[in-house]
Amino acid sequence: MSNFKIFSGSSNLPLAKLICKKLKVNLGKLEINRFSDGEIFVEVNESVRGSDCFVIQSTNNPVNESLLELFIIVDALRRAAARKVYAVIPYFGYSRQDRKVSDRSPITSKLICDLLVKSGIEEVILMDIHSGQIQGFFDIPVDHLYASPIARKYFTKKYKKDLIIASPDVGGMERARTFAKKFGDLDIAMTDKRRPKPNVAKITNVIGNVENKHVLLIDDMIDTGGTATKSAEALMKAGAKSISMFCSHGVLSGNAVENIVNSCIDELVITDTINNQSKLKKIKKVRVLTVSDLIAKAIRRIIDKKSISDLFS
Repeated sequence: MSNFKIFSGSSNLPLAKLICKKLKVNLGKLEINRFSDGEIFVEVNESVRGSDCFVIQSTNNPVNESLLELFIIVDALRRAAARKVYAVIPYFGYSRQDRKVSDRSPITSKLICDLLVKSGIEEVILMDIHSGQIQGFFDIPVDHLYASPIARKYFTKKYKKDLIIASPDVGGMERARTFAKKFGDLDIAMTDKRRPKPNVAKITNVIGNVENKHVLLIDDMIDTGGTATKSAEALMKAGAKSISMFCSHGVLSGNAVENIVNSCIDELVITDTINNQSKLKKIKKVRVLTVSDLIAKAIRRIIDKKSISDLFS
């Protein structure tokens, strides 16, 4: 196997350690400090000359700190003569700003992708990005991973029959269809959502028959939990037996955890793309599944020059 090293920023240290354990390598020696004025200082404390370096860093809260930290780590590795630097970004911040929403608004996702490429990253590994078009914002190769195999394994054990896949809005219908196909061509449903302002959702009705069904709500992320709880409420009123939800990214900002606990959702299943397990330890309604094995397999396939798509066939 080629000479490669795994490094981690501050946002994904537990996940990075699990990935290293799967790959049977030691986590790279990296020192990250802050000056008194908040400036970030990074030092690589081992030789990386000629090595393929994978930097694991989700760009979650604090989003801008996480991004800048990633830029500086990549620059430090390049200046230390790394052969190639890969960015492994399990959760990609700013992914919801993928298009102009008004005449004078930015496309921030494209800006972030340009900055990542400019920092010296030569290949990117993403997981369940908010919209597929973001892959086209990069001028370098992008490997897109999906958490659907992890969800399928978990929920096929939990539900043997009467399961239906649902999307909280029309934008997630493609994702719901993909999940339904992976689960064996299950029926799908959708709640009709309107968003009068950011982080505020209004559910008007349910499209599809969910009566006497166990509903599995699918989304790429859960932020404040407003859409999820309102969708679940509408689905229960439409006759659903129970509501579970799977989201790859547990952003869980604001009162999200409290919203989920007080909702009619039986169980929220997320992954560890964002390191928030500490605040979820005593929350019985939320279960965290790890994506470490999936990312480790992807890294190994990249190093061995094998297809990554075979992981999802």
